[in-house]
Amino acid sequence: MVTAPRFSWRFLLPQYWLLWLGAALLYLISWLPYRVLMGLGAKLGHVLFKTLKSRQKVARRNLLLCFPEKSAAEREDLLWQNAAETGKAMFETVIAWWWPTWRVRRLAHFKGHEHLQNAIAEGKGVLLLAAHFLHLEAAGRVFGLTHPSVGFYRPNNNPLLDYLQYRGRIRSNKYMIGKRDVKGLINALNQQEVCFYLPDQDYGRNKAEFVPFFAVAETATTTGTLLFANAANCVVVPIFTSRLPNYQGYQVEILPPFTHFPSGDNAADVTRINQWVEQAVLKHPEQYMWLHRRFKTRPDPDAPSLYN
Repeated sequence: MVTAPRFSWRFLLPQYWLLWLGAALLYLISWLPYRVLMGLGAKLGHVLFKTLKSRQKVARRNLLLCFPEKSAAEREDLLWQNAAETGKAMFETVIAWWWPTWRVRRLAHFKGHEHLQNAIAEGKGVLLLAAHFLHLEAAGRVFGLTHPSVGFYRPNNNPLLDYLQYRGRIRSNKYMIGKRDVKGLINALNQQEVCFYLPDQDYGRNKAEFVPFFAVAETATTTGTLLFANAANCVVVPIFTSRLPNYQGYQVEILPPFTHFPSGDNAADVTRINQWVEQAVLKHPEQYMWLHRRFKTRPDPDAPSLYN
């Protein structure tokens, strides 16, 4: 377990006042009705979409690489929807970090919880595979209502923001482990904890296999999932998360654990993981984090970037 960031009196120095002001404003905004927050988020997302040209370019390129069979108009429509979802995610952070439990419960929906209960009954840890959906902060808070879990996260370089982020993310959950603390996550799994792990971004060519992801035949995919599954006494359980229509909230669907996993064939195993991510994305492609340069690492380091 990492040492949880603690409050420091230096956080009251002038250099942090702007961050405190922003946090206070967001806290006040968080008390608005959920429907209003999502409406404001959608409008904010569309404003940012028009100003953050570089991120817009990355998302547009990702959609072309993944869905070449779609028409340009269909991809642009999906991109516009994704912009709205990105704005909503900013307000979902304040929901996850600051809403009282009674408000969150109104938005919480679950399916397949028996799969998690069965895995826990085996006396093993659970490596819970989630994907980078824009609503993940809220979904993580919702998940903790039924089974408080352990998160794997990147500590923020700003100590005050790291303090706020850590405390926000353990609302309804247990504690966080820094992304470089491999032993810490293995120990948590061996202590029969349920631990979130997100294997669907490009973490570089180190400990990765190049396997298909949508229409990109060679996508750098981390073998970290296999490392943890081999090193710890655990089962690997994938989940689907989604923001429901008509302001109903969030659904966490727990799937049956992967069987015969790891199989010993790394390429086959991470392909299986990518196929699960594809299934999750196809349910709600507008809600996925297309802003990440998912295909930045190529098999040939001298090959031209797919983002040029």
